Amino acid sequence: MSGALNQTPLHAWHAAHGGRMVDFAGWSMPVQYGSIIDEHQATRTAVGLFDVSHMGRLRIDGPGGAALLDRLLTRKVTGLGPGKIRYSLVCKEDGGILDDVLVYHLRQPQDALYHQLVVNASNREKIVNWFRSQMRADDEATLTDQTVETAMIAVQGPSALRLLEPLVGADLGGLAYYSGAETSICGHRGIVSRTGYTGEDGCELIVPAAAAVDVWTRVLETGKDQGARAVGLAARDTLRLEAAMPLYGHELNECIDPLTADLACAVNFSGRDFVGREALLVIQAKPGRPRRVGLELVGRRIPREHYPIVVGGEKIGEVTSGTFSPTLQKSIAMAYVQPQFAEVGTEVAVDIRGAMEPAHVVKLPFYHSRAK
Repeated sequence: MSGALNQTPLHAWHAAHGGRMVDFAGWSMPVQYGSIIDEHQATRTAVGLFDVSHMGRLRIDGPGGAALLDRLLTRKVTGLGPGKIRYSLVCKEDGGILDDVLVYHLRQPQDALYHQLVVNASNREKIVNWFRSQMRADDEATLTDQTVETAMIAVQGPSALRLLEPLVGADLGGLAYYSGAETSICGHRGIVSRTGYTGEDGCELIVPAAAAVDVWTRVLETGKDQGARAVGLAARDTLRLEAAMPLYGHELNECIDPLTADLACAVNFSGRDFVGREALLVIQAKPGRPRRVGLELVGRRIPREHYPIVVGGEKIGEVTSGTFSPTLQKSIAMAYVQPQFAEVGTEVAVDIRGAMEPAHVVKLPFYHSRAK
């Protein structure tokens, strides 16, 4: 493995506990510790811990922070109450997606308010450069990349809140989904948020890098009797796919716009301007753009990215992500298809290395947690 890869504060723990380390977006990350299926099922039935410290954490301070974000994000940030978190997109002028992000509005102990963005690991440098290129001298806002100084741990699963309650200074039961707070986490100052990327209930913790191993091991030890275990990136991918959460580089990229990606809910045109607005209005008025859909295959062969979707011998789309779902025990995929083939129930075929595998369009998500 290249010595140039970035390492999270938990890297040594992963290596010492059987983590199979791979290069992910320039970071040495654990793809699995043992069985991917076991890690997946532990998250669906108990608790999974994920080191997601490779995700970018960018802090925006200053009285002009909200106005800056309003200009660069597809959703309005002004008016986002303290403690609230919002999913949004960062677009280019032509409407192409630079990244999908979470924006936090948080209050420090001294009562000062600030915003924080969590961005994809692969896009962190691009987004930092994009923001800095778009900032004006009179913005009254500063951007600080805090990724290296902090760690991020996702605790996901139906028992996650019960596990974390005695370790976190906030009332997790009273913290609404997509809310967060600065608080004590295992005695360390950090941020807890009711967010995640698995389709399960749970939290994400942001703590100082120096506290990462202590927090990780204490959560694991406390949750031992509840079935808590470390989970790698491979199971994180099957979990997010079952929940139909788009992944940058697969369902999202700079050539895909939010409307085609079925993310109109993350675009707010009303009474505001933002980078990409005019292009998205034109795209919105265009008929016939591709649609993101879910597919279930009749057989158990796995559809992979870029496999053609075929009807009557003609290619009508392409798979963006596919897997054999451990929860549903079916082969599933997300794909972009021509709009006339996007109706739920439409019969198609997936060209898997020359074999036409029957499939049909289904409603997304494939899996929906009852606990959330």
